[in-house]
Amino acid sequence: MDLAHKLDSLTLPGKLYKKEANKALRCFACGHRCLIREGKRGICKVRFNEKGKLRVPWGYVAALQADPIEKKPFYHFLSGENALSFGMLGCDLHCDYCQNWFTSQALRDPASDEAGRIVREVSAAQLIDLAKQANSKIIASTYNEPLITSEWAVEIFKKAKKAGLKTVMISNGHATPEVLDYLAPNLDGYKIDLKSMQDKNYRQLGGVLQNVLDSITRAHKLGLWVEVVTLVIPDFNDSNAELWEAARFLASISPNIPWHVTAYHRDYKRQNGENTSAETLLRAADIGREAGLNHVYVGNMRGLADEYESTCCSGCSKPLITRRGFTIQDYQITEKGKCPHCETKVAGVWTDNPGSVNLNSFGMPKVI
Repeated sequence: MDLAHKLDSLTLPGKLYKKEANKALRCFACGHRCLIREGKRGICKVRFNEKGKLRVPWGYVAALQADPIEKKPFYHFLSGENALSFGMLGCDLHCDYCQNWFTSQALRDPASDEAGRIVREVSAAQLIDLAKQANSKIIASTYNEPLITSEWAVEIFKKAKKAGLKTVMISNGHATPEVLDYLAPNLDGYKIDLKSMQDKNYRQLGGVLQNVLDSITRAHKLGLWVEVVTLVIPDFNDSNAELWEAARFLASISPNIPWHVTAYHRDYKRQNGENTSAETLLRAADIGREAGLNHVYVGNMRGLADEYESTCCSGCSKPLITRRGFTIQDYQITEKGKCPHCETKVAGVWTDNPGSVNLNSFGMPKVI
């Protein structure tokens, strides 16, 4: 069975669409808003029109492991906890530097055809059981683009919430108001990639900048805990002007949105150019702080990020969570989510049992 037939067999009728003339469907799962005619697929390749009904991915994973939540990265969301992380196949963008291209570019790049061998069928209830076995208090939809598999994610998230688990998505943020409204009742945290502040750059990657900016704004208004990541790529999005524009945009929504500036390395089809230096990331982080953001972090530079790996109080500037890579070395936030020194409220989602935070024990994912 080829990959397309295999994935098509693992589908159910979707919800995020409306009917158009001649059995065409308008999909709302991502910012492309594809008009999918009968017998055709959306840009993501995994949502398709079968006899006037939208079929969407369901009942499988292509990646599954327990990760430290810091790896996502979420630094203000139950720090020190595990997240059972699951992914499927497909994406609505085609970034030429994607580190997860083997799964994200399935059905688009023939080099990903072998991804079918890592697909395994699973139920939502089984994933909840696995989360408990892995001591994970969070379930994360990640690895490929989760927006295009939102119906499956909501099925899982509903069961996760009933089981007392938190839910997060790690997304490119190329969303629509409809999909965010659909997700919000069962979603706690939303990590968004802000890849550039130039629309021409987004067009190269297959997206539209405004869709992402609108999604960041809307997700925050919906009450989701939002963290934003910018992969800083030399000669693509690393100018002072562009970094400043990104930081000021986030600060205009809330100065408490954590901004992660992370290191790029050559991957997939982008094999030319330089990897990101520590100096560049420290410059970006300084810009973020100068622009008014309270919490700026440097990623993919374990041990080289100075104070930008740790969470500090926005009131008295004292360190509250000391990190090295994905490892929590010290945790001082109180059970009420406050700084113990000045009692400033620390923005985020925190445990009410600080003594349970695992110190010095994270760093390697557990494959399930």
